[in-house]
Order: sequence, then C-alpha cells, then structure tokens
Amino acid sequence: GTATPSNCVSQADYPDYYFRITNSEHKTELKEKFKRMCEKSMIKKRYMHLTEEFLKENPNMCAYMATSLDARQDIVVVEVPKLGKEAASKAIKEWGQPKSKITHLIFCTTSGVDMPGADYQLTKLLGLRPSVKRFMMYQQGCFAGGTVLRLAKDLAENNKGARVLVVCSEITAVTFRGPSDTHLDSLVGQALFGDGAAAVIVGADPDTKIERPLYQLVSAAQTILPDSDGAIDGHLREVGLTFHLLKDVPGLISKNIEKSLVEAFTPIGINDWNSIFWIAHPGGPAILDQVEAKLGLKEEKMRATRHVLSEYGNMSSACVLFILDEMRKKSLKEGKATTGEGLDWGVL
Repeated sequence: GTATPSNCVSQADYPDYYFRITNSEHKTELKEKFKRMCEKSMIKKRYMHLTEEFLKENPNMCAYMATSLDARQDIVVVEVPKLGKEAASKAIKEWGQPKSKITHLIFCTTSGVDMPGADYQLTKLLGLRPSVKRFMMYQQGCFAGGTVLRLAKDLAENNKGARVLVVCSEITAVTFRGPSDTHLDSLVGQALFGDGAAAVIVGADPDTKIERPLYQLVSAAQTILPDSDGAIDGHLREVGLTFHLLKDVPGLISKNIEKSLVEAFTPIGINDWNSIFWIAHPGGPAILDQVEAKLGLKEEKMRATRHVLSEYGNMSSACVLFILDEMRKKSLKEGKATTGEGLDWGVL
C-alpha cells in the first residue's frame, strides 16, 4: 500500500515557487542553476505536506540556516505516523487477513525523532494488538527501504507464523530550507525530495487460501562501499536535517555495483543483468543513467524505477516499495506471468 499528502507540486513550476516562498528572488543566477537541476531531475511532480500557507507562517523554515527544529518536529511527529497509517491500512486490506494476525511491526523514517516512537503511534492509530513486537528505525536515509525488507525476512523466517508489517514514511518538512550560494548540495536535495509512505506485509509459509504472495525474498545482504566515507551525510541540527553530498555518488555506486551483483547471483548461475527485473532506488537520474551504462542494461529495465521518480521524486526509504507496487500492477495489466515483468528473478 502507498500514500502521499494531498498537496501536489509541479516540478516545472517549482523553481519560481521555491525562490518566491524563500524570499530569494534576487538570487537570479542561483535560481537559474536550480531551474536546470529541476529540468534535469526527470521529475514531473512531487507531493509535499508543506504548503505555501504554512511556510508563510513559519519563515524560519524558509531561511537557509535558521533555528526551526521545533516547528519541523511539531509537523513530522504527528504526520509521519498518520501517512504511514494510510499506506498500512491499504496493505492490510489487500492482504485479506485481520490486523490481529500482525505479530511484528517495523517502522522506518528519516523524518524527525520522538519518544515513544512512530512505531508506537502507528500501533495506536491502526489499533494493532498491544503485544505486537515493534522495531523503530530512525535516520537511516535512502537505503533503508532495502534494510527493512532484510529485517522483515529474518523475523518472518525465524518466528513461526510471524506476519511482519513494514512501514516507511517520509516527510520533507525536516529538510526543506532556502537556497545558499555556497551549498549547492543542499539545493540538489530541494530539487529531488518528495513525501510518501509505503507499507508491505512479509511472512513465511503463506496461507494461499487467503494470502496472495506478490514477491519472494530469497536473500538479503548489506555492504559498505570502499572510499564512500562522507559521500552522503545528514545531520540533525537546530536548523532541521541538513543534507550533504560530498562525493561523486553516481560514480561510487556504478563503479561498485557489479561486484555486489556477482556475489548475489553467482550461486544461482545468473550473470546476465538484463535477464532479471530491476527495483533501483531512484536517488537521482544520474545514478540510474550510470548504473545502466556500466552494466549495459536495456532501457526498459529501469522503467518502473524511472516512472516512480517522475511521479513522486525521491521519497527516501519509501521509494523501492513504491516501485515494487508499480511493477506488480503494470505486470498484471500487461498480462505477464510474474509480478516481476514476467521474469523469475530480480534485484532490489
């Protein structure tokens, strides 16, 4: 299940809106740079909880570096679990089992921190059993969409009868800020990030009379890329969550991806990267372009990924779950034999 705030912003109009709301229209050269970033982003639209009315009432959030954490926290502490609930309710409805059958909850967000956490708030909002076993993942960033599935797989396989509700909910109210001439990496984030929540239920030994499995998780791994220290940083400060890109991220990823693919697929005898389906986190168009080029992928391999990027922007951890959803719906519509574009194996 997926959900977004109702406020939709068009990427073509965003530079004008962004420079107006942040009182930065005098920075004409910077605005031109930002326009080019938005044009090259391959994003058509994004959804954002932050509206023009709200930002007018909270001018500190529109500055580049002004104390504004309280105002940001006030939004995300309430809205992150609410958006998560919307996505989770859709997932539970489609799953077909009563919510009392949910044994574990994994909640993941990079938007705000609170205690008790968003996992607790969601348990209350959904009316899950008080005995549900909860895991809260804060501040993991974009890669966490894969991490939650890895954790859910371990829980499902090692606890008989477990049904794990996984929820990723992200709201950019923590990262929104005005432009700065000296920090273009922050501006990249302003051109890419959007709000969204996605939920999925993971289990082992499905009851096929009721449950309809969509994908099977076969193996999960994690690695730290060499020379990647400081490539992407986020720091929670009085001014909100600051975002820093210090290195050539597309280059780092494309240079190292084949090694990870070889490690994952050699045991099952696969070495043709066009013979599998692809769910790639759309960090930005340059990452997708360089991975495609490096691996010689056909254009259609990233179709679902690019579609989600164009319709929603980069929603951090929620993106890959949106792409799984997009792919299985499109596969069904096109009459494919599997949810993975008719193919048996895929990579996320």
